[in-house]
Amino acid sequence: MSDTATTRSSVLIVGAGPVGMINALGLARAGVDVTLIEANAQIVPEPRAVTYHWAVLEGMDRLGLLEDMLVEGFKLPDICYRIFRTGEIIRFRMDALEGFTPYPYIVQLGQDRLEAIVLRHLAAYPNVRIDWRTRMQGLVQDEHGVTVTAERDGHPVTYRADWVIGADGARSAVRKSLGVDFVGMTWPERFVATNVEYDFGRHGWDLCNYVIDPSFGAVVALVTPPAVWRVTFSEDASLPLEGIEDRIRAFYARIFPDPDQGYTIKQYSAYSMHQRVAEKLRVGRVLLAGDAAHATNPTNGFGLVSGMLDSQVLYEALAAVVKGEAPDSVLDRYAADRKRVFEEIASPSSVETKRLVFHSSDPERLEQDLQRLRRVAADPDLLRAQFMIGYRLKTPSVLAEPA
Repeated sequence: MSDTATTRSSVLIVGAGPVGMINALGLARAGVDVTLIEANAQIVPEPRAVTYHWAVLEGMDRLGLLEDMLVEGFKLPDICYRIFRTGEIIRFRMDALEGFTPYPYIVQLGQDRLEAIVLRHLAAYPNVRIDWRTRMQGLVQDEHGVTVTAERDGHPVTYRADWVIGADGARSAVRKSLGVDFVGMTWPERFVATNVEYDFGRHGWDLCNYVIDPSFGAVVALVTPPAVWRVTFSEDASLPLEGIEDRIRAFYARIFPDPDQGYTIKQYSAYSMHQRVAEKLRVGRVLLAGDAAHATNPTNGFGLVSGMLDSQVLYEALAAVVKGEAPDSVLDRYAADRKRVFEEIASPSSVETKRLVFHSSDPERLEQDLQRLRRVAADPDLLRAQFMIGYRLKTPSVLAEPA
C-alpha cells in the first residue's frame, strides 16, 4: 500500500491493546472486515494489568481465548489481605463461587502475554489487518462513514470505515477528536508498578496480596512462576521521575519479608491514576471502549476488566449492525449501559479499595474495615455476595429485548 492510498474496512479500531484486539477478534469471527491501527511498533511489555476477574472469563471462553490464558497464566485460589503493622492475614477464598459459575477463579496473566494470545488468534482471520507504527491524527465522519487520518513513519495515511472504535487509552486521540469531555479527577498520587524476581513464596506469601498500610500499602502478586512478582505501590505524583529506582529499592527494603535476600528488578513503570468517564461513549459512527471511555485507579483490577466487558457487549452489537441484523440504536444502549456501570460500580469500588490499601490512616476506620473483612472471610454467603460485584460489572447483550 502506498502512503497516499486509502485503506477501507467495515470497522476501524484505533488502539491494538487488549480492548482493541478483543473487539477485532469478536468482529472477525462474525465475518466483519476489520483494520486496527496502533502507534507502537509491537506489543509493549510494560507492567500493566495482570488480574482477570471471574466475570470476564465466560466471554473470553466464547472467543476461544480462555484455554490459552490458563495455559500461559494460572488460577488464583484466593485473595489475601495482609495488615502491614500487625502481620494479620485475612483470606477471601474463591471456592465460595463454586456452583454459581463454571469459572470460580481469577486468572493471573501479564497484559502483554494476553495481548500476544489474542494476536495469535487474530492471525487466523484474513479479514483482519493490523498496521503498527501508525498514529491517528484526526477523524471526520459523515452519514455514510468515517475518514481517519494518521501518520506512519513520518508519512500521512488515510483510512475509511463504516464505523470506528476508539480503544486507544486514557489519552485517546479518538475521544479528543470527537471533542468529548473526560469527566472526573486525577489523583495526586501515581502508581509505580514493578516486576521483580524475588521468592515471596519461600516466605509463605499468597499468590495475590493486598498489603494494607498508609505508608507501605502495596499490591503484591505472582506474575510469572516461579518467582517473578508484581509489586505496585503509590507515591506522590509531584516527585521527579529521576531517582525512581532508588525509591523502588527503598520501598522493597521495608516490605520484603527478607530484604537481604537477593532480587532483580525486571521492569518498572510509573503512571498517573484517574477516575474519569467520557461524557459520551457514542458519537455518530464512532464508539469508545476501555480506557478511552473510562479510566480508574487499578487497585482492584477493574480497569482492563471493565474494558474487556465493554468489548464483549460491543463487538456483538456492532457486528449485528454492520450485517444489517440490528438497528444502530443498540449502540446507544451499549454506550448508556457501560457508562452507568462504570459510574455506579467500577469507579466507586476502585476508589474504596484504593482507600483501604493505601490510605488507611484512621485507626478507628481501619478497625471497622478489618472487622468487616474478617466477617466476610468467615461466612461463605457473605463472601459470595462480596464476589458478586464482578457480576454487577457485566451488562447484558444489547441484542436481547430489554427486561
